[in-house]
Amino acid sequence: MQLLLTRTQTGSLCAICAAFLFSTKAIFIKQAYALSPQVDATVLMALRMASALPFFLLISWLSRRDYSAVQAKDWGLLILSGLMGYYLASWLDFQGLMHISASLERIILFLYPTLTVLASSILYKQKLRWASIFAIALSYGGTLIVMLQEQSSSPHGSNFWLGASLVFASAVAFAAYLLTAPRLMLKFGSWHFTGLALSIACIGTLAHFALAVPAPLQLMQQLPLSVFAYGAALGLFVTVLPTVLLMQGIARLGAAQSAMIASVGPVLTILLAVAFLDEHLNGWQWFGCLLNIIGVLMISLSKNKLARAD
Repeated sequence: MQLLLTRTQTGSLCAICAAFLFSTKAIFIKQAYALSPQVDATVLMALRMASALPFFLLISWLSRRDYSAVQAKDWGLLILSGLMGYYLASWLDFQGLMHISASLERIILFLYPTLTVLASSILYKQKLRWASIFAIALSYGGTLIVMLQEQSSSPHGSNFWLGASLVFASAVAFAAYLLTAPRLMLKFGSWHFTGLALSIACIGTLAHFALAVPAPLQLMQQLPLSVFAYGAALGLFVTVLPTVLLMQGIARLGAAQSAMIASVGPVLTILLAVAFLDEHLNGWQWFGCLLNIIGVLMISLSKNKLARAD
């Protein structure tokens, strides 16, 4: 008997697979850092984006469209958006992961929908509803519980707060990207915008690597082959494939249902961190994680929220 999936089932499967693949990012990064002292955020980001660039260029080419309605300022905003959302945000995230656990990194990053709501409230001078304020308080309160519990037993000392701050700055940068994305998607089309923005981010990352690292080619020759394997995995299985799957999920389910499925992301990362990185969360941290997820879901799924977080 031939198995045919409905549109909703296909969308759900795409969203679940995307959530799982995104959840592996911090695991791959942590494992790559442990392979060689020469591997830092800039090096690993370059390997990731070099692997992803050909695919995003192909997406850009296949989804190209008429640019007659696109103005110079739209191109400028596209370049800024790509650099902000997938170059700066990713680099800050990779840097932060050098100092905090993979579990905490995922929980902090999960706050980005609350940041889009707060930013929209300020930009459009709209008053936040009490439900939104309560949801934001839940998510940040839960995150703070997890942070304080980890900080008390952190082996990194003073670098813990640096790492947490870098990851939160990454969430801010990604939220800024999300605020510009809807308008640009209308101008360029969702697929074409994604391909262009991520291609720009890849090129920006490679330029950063070439300028910031002394003798970059010599460094590449000294890296273990396993580091290149992790870089390729980050590019293909944690960047390109989940991005395509998530867009397919949103197209079939809508942003709200996709956001609900994506809420399993922090839990998946924590479980993977326990299995592969020997990280452990105590009862208070699981409680904080639950508050974080509930608060972010309330924001993401609210029909009357101030800004969409997709």
